[in-house]
Order: sequence, then C-alpha cells, then structure tokens
Amino acid sequence: MSRAAIVLAAGKGTRFRSDLAKVLHPVVGRTMLRWVLEALRPLELDRIVVVVGHQAADVVAEAEAAGLPGLVTVTQPEQLGTGHAVRCASEEGALEGIDEVLVLPGDVPLLEPEPLAALLADAGQRAATILAFEPADPGGYGRLVRDEDGTVTRIVEHRDATDAERAITEANSGIYAFDRAALEDGLTRLAADNVQGEEYLTDVIAPLVPRGVGAVTAPAGLVSGVNDRAQLAEAGAVLRRRILTRLMREGVSIIDPDATYVDAEVRVGVDAVLRPGTHLEGATTVGAGADVGPATRLVDSAVGEGATVAQSVVLGAEIGEHATVGPFSYVRAGTRLATGGKIGAFVETKNAEIGEGAKVPHLSYVGDAEIGAGANIGAATVTVNYDGFAKHRTVIGPGARIGSDTMLVAPVTVGAEGYTGAGSVITSDVPDGALAVARSEQRIIEGYAERKRAKHERSQRDSS
Repeated sequence: MSRAAIVLAAGKGTRFRSDLAKVLHPVVGRTMLRWVLEALRPLELDRIVVVVGHQAADVVAEAEAAGLPGLVTVTQPEQLGTGHAVRCASEEGALEGIDEVLVLPGDVPLLEPEPLAALLADAGQRAATILAFEPADPGGYGRLVRDEDGTVTRIVEHRDATDAERAITEANSGIYAFDRAALEDGLTRLAADNVQGEEYLTDVIAPLVPRGVGAVTAPAGLVSGVNDRAQLAEAGAVLRRRILTRLMREGVSIIDPDATYVDAEVRVGVDAVLRPGTHLEGATTVGAGADVGPATRLVDSAVGEGATVAQSVVLGAEIGEHATVGPFSYVRAGTRLATGGKIGAFVETKNAEIGEGAKVPHLSYVGDAEIGAGANIGAATVTVNYDGFAKHRTVIGPGARIGSDTMLVAPVTVGAEGYTGAGSVITSDVPDGALAVARSEQRIIEGYAERKRAKHERSQRDSS
C-alpha cells in the first residue's frame, strides 16, 4: 500500500496583510509549512507533494529545506480553490503509483502525527475520510452534513451554508484521506458554481458517499488553521508550551514557563536551568547543567555544560564549558569563549577567540582578536580593529595582562606573559614578558584650582 500527502501551500493569505506568503510566516522557530511537514515525517509516506503558487520559489526552497524523502513540488498557476490545487497535483502526475492520499493545508502548525495516522488507518476502509473537529467558534469553517443515520453526505462551506447548516458544530478541518482512484474521479466532476467562483475540494465528498465516506474526530487544538497574525500568536503560545513541557519532562528546570521562549530546533541538556526572560532561538544548544538567564537572548549559539549566561545577548557564538557570560554582555558572531573563560559586565565581543581561563571582566570591546589562555583584559580595554577601510586583528598571548583603558591599535600583538600599562595606546608589538607603557608623562601644576577659580570670578565681574 503506497501513500502520499498533498500539502496545499499556494495561497497568499490576505488576512495576514503581508507581502510574505502565508505558509512562510514563522512561529516558534519554524515556518507554518515546516511545522506541517514535520508532522508528516513520522508517517514515513512514499511521497509528499507540496502545491505552491504565491512566492513559489521561496515556498519550494522552504519545503526542500525540510529534507523529507520523496518530496516533490507542483505549481498551481492561479489560486482557484483547494480542489483546483489538488487537481494540479494529479494532472502533473504527482500521484502516479499511489493508493491512498492525505490532503492537508499548509497553515495548521499545531498539527501532530497522531490524528493523521488515525485518518490513514480509517481511510483504507472507504473512499474518503474527513478529519473533523468541533471548534469553539465554527464561524468560517465548512460544516459536516449528515443524514438521519449519521452518515456524512456532504460538506458545506460557511459562506454557502444556510442558517440551519451554520448551526452545525461539527466542522471540517480541511484534512482528508482519499482512495486515489476515487479522488481523481471526483476531481473530474468539480465546478466553480459558488460564491467564490472556486473549485472546492469539499465538493468531491458528496459523489463519493455511495462508495463510503467517514469521519475521524480530532481535538480542536491540533487541527485549527491560522488565518491572521492574532491566530498565529495564539498558535505560538500553544507550541511554546508543548516545547517547554517536553523539556521539563526531560530534566530541564524552567523557573517561569510563561516568561520563557524556546524555539523548535533548540536543544537543552539535563539539569540546565532556564530563568525568566530567556529566549533561545534558531539552532541554539544549551549543555547539561548550564544556567541561562534571566533576561537573556541566545540565537544560533552553543552553551557548554555548566556554563552561565546572565542578562546578555549572544548571537552566533560558542560559550565553553563552565564559562561565564554577563551580566549585560553583547557576544556577537564568531566569538568562541573557551572552557572556564569569562566575558563580564558591559563587554562586547565579535569574531574573537578567547582562550581557556581567559577573562574579559568588564567595560571592554574585543573584536577581531585572539586572547590566549589565562590572559586578563583590564576594564575599558578596546581592540581598535577598524582603520576606516579594513578590519585588523589583535593577538594577545597566553598569560598576558592588559592594563585598564588600554587601546590596542590593530594589527598588533602582545606576547605571552606580556603587560601593558593602564591608559596606554599600544601601536607596536609587545615582546613576550615585556611591559609596554605608551602615555604622556604625568605633570603636577600646583595652585591650579585657585588660579582657575580666580579667573572665573574676574570673568563674571567683567560681564556684569
């Protein structure tokens, strides 16, 4: 028995009021389309057909990025309804050799594999099976119309329904399983004689009733579609809670789930602690026993086991095991902080290799630099990496001690165990074990304050 799924992803989504295709809107670290494709992954289908239209190239790229086996894309040149979209897939030969077909929209990010598996299990017994649900507000959804025996006879769209039909609470999720031959036969009968002038896939159902049409009920929370940004935010809240619940059951401590945000692709190790205001985004990983937050954002970054990151922003960086970051640090792309290292308060780093046990404790900028193991960078140090045309690199050797308020004008090297005097502007290399002091000699001007005050008083008298 060969099985396929058709994912309807051609629409623009006018209620989003966006230039971005509806299914490409992100929610909790994935696009809506990606959430749907991930729900299909465990079903091990023989083929997944994504029907694209609006912003087709971008939707194709997103579908292919999921890396699902057997994935193909079909273009719906004009968006003339769900039935027309499925017919495009059929006419392109995307269903050749397939026995059973799932059809589902690309805007149901809350979908999980279980109701789809139940739908497929029932589909083998009849021509079509509908995934039904009972939303709190059925407005806008098609209704399942049944006869006196409870058999599904047709689906009527909300906009075409009578008042009596709109009173029906059992709604169509827009997800179906079909016998392929029955589906393709039904597609040939479709017409666009409705308010929207579109070919509805729901109109395939009524002619199939003599051959058997069933319904499987799913919780509303799994199959509700997303039609605007408000519903997208509501779906995001549900998805976040699912992710956080899974993490807590896997051994992660989350102090306040209502104030913690973790994307779908993030991985967190056992005994890690996520404090309020933590945002973990993209492909971020947090090692076992790490402590993150409060008020911290990590994007596409790796935090090692036992590390601490507090009240900081970390973008595209690597934080080593048992290292510390923050508070109030800005750790930018290309930063690699080794085991036991420290990036402290009000420090900014970028494209910087900071060695094992090295410390940049506070009020410094370290960019395009290499800091050796055990080195210590004094407060208010700056690697002056940009000459107005190009970036240059600073190298600080192992065990070096950089005095507070040192300006290191790159390209420049401070050797192993080298020192710089506080307030120095270093423009030449410092040999291993040497001290470099580059500042003017201090002068003492006795009586300066008294003379300055007298001069001010004379100026006030002259101006009055």
